[in-house]
Amino acid sequence: MRLTPVRTIGPRAGGLTEMEETAVSGARAVLWQAFVGQRRWGLGAAGLLMIWQICEASVPLLIGAVVDGPVRTGDGAGMALAVGALAVVFGVLTSAGRFGGRWQVAAVQRAAHAARVVLTTHVLVPRAGRVPRRRTGVLLSVASEDAHRVGDINGVLPALAGALASLTVAAVALLAISVPLGLMVLLGIPPLLLVLHLLGKPLERRSGAEQAGAAEATTIATDMLTGLRVLKGVGGEAPALARYRAASRRSLAATLRAAHAESIVVGATITLTASFLAAVALVGGRFAAERRIDVGQLIAAVGLAQFLIGPFNQLGYAGARWAKARASAVRVADVLADAPATDATPLPPEPAHRGLTVRRPGFELHVRPAETVGLAASPDVSTALVDLLATRDADDVAVVWNGTRLTSPAAAAGVIVDRHDSQLFQQSLRDNLITTPASAQRIDAALTAADAGQVAATLPDGLDTVLQERGRSLSGGQRQRVALARALAADPDVLVLHDPTTAVDTATEERIAARLTGMRSGRGTLLVTTSPALLARCDRVVFIDAAGRAAHGTHTELLHGERTYREMVLG
Repeated sequence: MRLTPVRTIGPRAGGLTEMEETAVSGARAVLWQAFVGQRRWGLGAAGLLMIWQICEASVPLLIGAVVDGPVRTGDGAGMALAVGALAVVFGVLTSAGRFGGRWQVAAVQRAAHAARVVLTTHVLVPRAGRVPRRRTGVLLSVASEDAHRVGDINGVLPALAGALASLTVAAVALLAISVPLGLMVLLGIPPLLLVLHLLGKPLERRSGAEQAGAAEATTIATDMLTGLRVLKGVGGEAPALARYRAASRRSLAATLRAAHAESIVVGATITLTASFLAAVALVGGRFAAERRIDVGQLIAAVGLAQFLIGPFNQLGYAGARWAKARASAVRVADVLADAPATDATPLPPEPAHRGLTVRRPGFELHVRPAETVGLAASPDVSTALVDLLATRDADDVAVVWNGTRLTSPAAAAGVIVDRHDSQLFQQSLRDNLITTPASAQRIDAALTAADAGQVAATLPDGLDTVLQERGRSLSGGQRQRVALARALAADPDVLVLHDPTTAVDTATEERIAARLTGMRSGRGTLLVTTSPALLARCDRVVFIDAAGRAAHGTHTELLHGERTYREMVLG
């Protein structure tokens, strides 16, 4: 089940608020906080990867020393000592590479998770200010792929540190072997890095476009799945599918452009580094031929040149990953720069209108404290009203809570909207029912009111039974009753229930209807339904016909006075 979050969901996650507070200053702040938040793992990974790369760079030096020493002189003891030294170096580099890689991945995943938590908290937790309307697919894309790419900064920096450390060791070693060779490497690296950085700029732009295209396609797919029943009802599947295909093609084109830019970056990196290293090897070979360096030094120089392909390639890949991380950080910062999720605009005092009110030109729906109100309407009208109560995003409709106009779900801490298709989570039945600390004491009463006690009784471990994903281990009727029990256990000031009994039989529906009003005694309840059993228990009913005309009265009065209402609820 998914209760639409209109309560404050608690304090922001400890240790993550700095990222949210600083992210509004831009993508650099987002990347900086992603690194600082995982600095222990990231710096540890950087240190280990530097040790790994330095050991790798030392291998050709040791081999060259062995050739010029024990091999040339035939010193057996020296040879054994050299082999032992190589074994130690290989042991160190293997361990450092293994554990450095683990810490690197841990830093990436932890930073990505922190970014996702901050984004979710920012969108859901109420504070002052207005949030511009962002579609679900956009937020999903930012909180998934973009958050991961932001976290990948902790993969880029340790890899970059290891590559630069090995390049430094190699350059110093080459200087020791031959000053011209060392200078060639030292003076050649900076312009090479600059070129690689400039090559990454188009990739950064195209990566942003790629993510925007993916977000658009995700948004349309989400909207289609959410409104599939309505689309089928009006015969809109074909236009909706065409719209998604067009968005998908645009996303594919953006992805291919980004991949093309990435291939250029990686290809240019390989070409430039290979050319550079070939030049180093060529100069070293000439020096050996002229006897300016020994054979062992030539072997070390060629081995270092061959080894340097790896660090140089790391620089190229790091540039591509950095460009993607910056592009995603811009999108994350854009969401976090929005003012948080609440805008409460005071209206003139209305002491006689306490509770929840929905107003639009020519129509007003009011739910007073301790009142149960039914709303009977066609499925599209009912769904639109429930969506409105959940999102508050209509310009021509005012949602008012205790005299205060609301523009976000989180603005009304006393209102919960429970949709007919609410889902259960892959956790214990008890955990599914507890939404607030206070609801733990109301579980038994909520299970009884929702006629869900027998659901717990049939499970192997009762309330401690872990449900399958989305509650698939339960039948449709059982899921609906558990979902209703969770909504009742939350005990909000006003509870909006959307078709809470569509999957249960008539006898169960009668029992639920008889107990529901008792469970909600002293609280406001809005039942959006066409069930006569539920509507008969309402203090009053609002009926909206196909023309949008609203009729008010009790269930009995509307049955006798409104033929369309009678046909809708009695079939």
